[in-house]
Amino acid sequence: MSFLAQADRALIDWGWIDRNSSPITDRLIEHLYLTVLAVVIGLVISVGLSMVALRYRRAYGPITAVTNIMFTIPSLALFALLVPFTGLTVLTAEIALVSYTLLIIIRNIVAGIDGVSPAVLEAADGMGYTRRRRFWKIEIPLAMPVIVAGLRIATVTTVGLVTVSAIIGLGGLGFYILRGLQTFFWTSVLVGTAGSVVIAVAFDVGFVFLERSLTPWLQRSRP
Repeated sequence: MSFLAQADRALIDWGWIDRNSSPITDRLIEHLYLTVLAVVIGLVISVGLSMVALRYRRAYGPITAVTNIMFTIPSLALFALLVPFTGLTVLTAEIALVSYTLLIIIRNIVAGIDGVSPAVLEAADGMGYTRRRRFWKIEIPLAMPVIVAGLRIATVTTVGLVTVSAIIGLGGLGFYILRGLQTFFWTSVLVGTAGSVVIAVAFDVGFVFLERSLTPWLQRSRP
């Protein structure tokens, strides 16, 4: 038997994967659920805070300072801090996961809006656009590539962080990574790791197509 065949036999138990296909699928769905829920809630909160920051510029510093502190707290420490208050629940996982999305999305929303050319804004004003109409019809569409880029980064980051929530009994595919490391069963580790990578890549590619669909004028202008 060749070395590669021996390594494959040692690392991957295909029979175990086949027998556990149903629970693996359940964990995959859980991983997707935790990720999407965190990003959607993070987006809603970030839009609200970004509107405040754009309206009241002095608020941008404190908002980013607080979200930056939340972003820099190690995930394991944050889970440990939350468990005594919210228990081993989805709420605990989502509070932590959402907190890591805020800084990325807020910064990109504000940067995208600020990046709109003043000449374009003056032209819109000259055409009789109200401030609100100009914001939704001109500024948001032009800022969309930067906003989607922020969502893309936040989502891929969240996919990885979801695996850490395995320490509180959730974690999606991270459950198999943790269990595999505890039992030295490398098939379980590989299933969790490979599945998480596939989810991250799928989301990343999906956001590329989302950006293209939301900004068709950019695609037409490219050679």
